[in-house]
Amino acid sequence: MFAVREFRAVFGAHLLSLLGVTVSELALTVLVYSLTGSPLLSALTFALGFLPYLVGGTLFAGVADRYPARRVLVTCDLICAACVAVMVLPGTPVAGLLALRCLVAAVAPVFTGTRMAALTDVLGDGDLFVLGRSLLRIVSQSAALIGFGAGGLLLAVVSPRGAITITVGTFLCSALLLRFGTRARPARSGGGGALLKESLAGARTVLGDRRIRALMLLFWVPALFVVAPEALAAPYADAIGAGPAALGLMMCAMAVGHIGAELYAGTALGPRTRSRIVLPVAAAGLLPLLVYAVRPGVPLTVVALALAGAGSAYIIGLDQWFVDAVPPELRGRAMTLLTAGLMTGQGIGMALAGLAAEFFPVHQVVTGAGIIGTVCTLLLVAEVRGTAPVPVPGTEVRDTADRHMTSR
Repeated sequence: MFAVREFRAVFGAHLLSLLGVTVSELALTVLVYSLTGSPLLSALTFALGFLPYLVGGTLFAGVADRYPARRVLVTCDLICAACVAVMVLPGTPVAGLLALRCLVAAVAPVFTGTRMAALTDVLGDGDLFVLGRSLLRIVSQSAALIGFGAGGLLLAVVSPRGAITITVGTFLCSALLLRFGTRARPARSGGGGALLKESLAGARTVLGDRRIRALMLLFWVPALFVVAPEALAAPYADAIGAGPAALGLMMCAMAVGHIGAELYAGTALGPRTRSRIVLPVAAAGLLPLLVYAVRPGVPLTVVALALAGAGSAYIIGLDQWFVDAVPPELRGRAMTLLTAGLMTGQGIGMALAGLAAEFFPVHQVVTGAGIIGTVCTLLLVAEVRGTAPVPVPGTEVRDTADRHMTSR
């Protein structure tokens, strides 16, 4: 992958954008709290990183296919840089800070979906795309382990506004890398109607296809339930009498499992094997959460969370199925919608887990998430299996359709 010059630019831009988003999220949360003294507004600042994804991913998805990918990516970075620059101004009110946070979050799914679609141009739509997508996902997961820690260290030596100022530079550098490190390519579609109408029409087309809809839901549904233990890590640690160090282990265990599983699947397994494990691993991915039924201590909890994170190994094969199923002219909109739904689902999952924990013990909520999530995923697995393309009898399937097939 790194032998491809354009991928090196995309990868570098991804790192810089992640750094900018992570540090700005943390610094803005601290800034809002210092200005208001309100824990609610501070928490809302962080939550606003999830909520606008659905709006941006649905209403602006048409941008990803309607305009050249490089122009869209650079423009998104420049918009984020401008928003963050206004956040730095001392006169910006708290309401303005929250509105700018929403705008950055609304731009994010368009940027991510366009980049995912552009990867098929840079690396092709075969195994290199799958591995490149996996690598970017690993970097994103690593940001959860490293990014906030680095942001915390940065805030120890500079003010929140100073930290936010640094992120203006990261977004601008990302824009420069994409502008001069990637080739100009034409738009995927030449739609000339209203953007909103085109975006909604693309969403209807994507979700109206039974195969694409089933694959998209297989991304979304397990993610909706697997976030429950992370959302409730602090109250669960308190319930079992665990200290801050144990809480830290529980918070990072799932990300470690995810990273390890993706690295193993990408390096040790071939494309055919990755395709074969998609459905069984997806079906079993939430089962480790059932350990919470016995209200486990810290060691067993950490192991269960790492195994739940490792259950994401099915995604690397599912990526290939998805890109094969979506027509090239719809890839930008489909991948933008995929990103929006994934982030929105995680936000909803966290909120529902917190709501349930108001009425039931935390360990029962996480166990329930494992049970309900597994049942829902099994239904989806049956649907995905039922929509798999059937090869023509008596011929060897040599096109990309065979990647959809599981072992029969």
